[in-house]
Amino acid sequence: MKPPCEIVVWYVIPAIRSELAKDLLALGMKQKDVSELMDITQPAVSQYITDKRGSGIELSPNVKEMVKELAVQLRNGEAKKTEIIGRTCSICKHIKIGDVLKQLNIDKNDLDEDCQGCLGSEVTECK
Repeated sequence: MKPPCEIVVWYVIPAIRSELAKDLLALGMKQKDVSELMDITQPAVSQYITDKRGSGIELSPNVKEMVKELAVQLRNGEAKKTEIIGRTCSICKHIKIGDVLKQLNIDKNDLDEDCQGCLGSEVTECK
């Protein structure tokens, strides 16, 4: 069993990055510019937009809207490259880990009670 923090690293963060890359491209940015903005390689952007990376879970509509808002702000210069990590963490806190576990067919009862490092916020508790 993967600990919740590993699930976040392997599934949640890549899903957010994938959505952000797709949104930035939809706003007219080029893959090269997206890669520079997100501080990832151009092949990583390509993998995100073709669902070869970051497609392990489906984000909820409200989370997708938060990502889209970030993309618009980045594109318009209202948010800076340096804000991406913090905003990604903020968006991540709005993802219900219970929904992620369900999508991955993991029973939340299999998790140790003490394993709450990545599940600590009130929003992400297993609900």
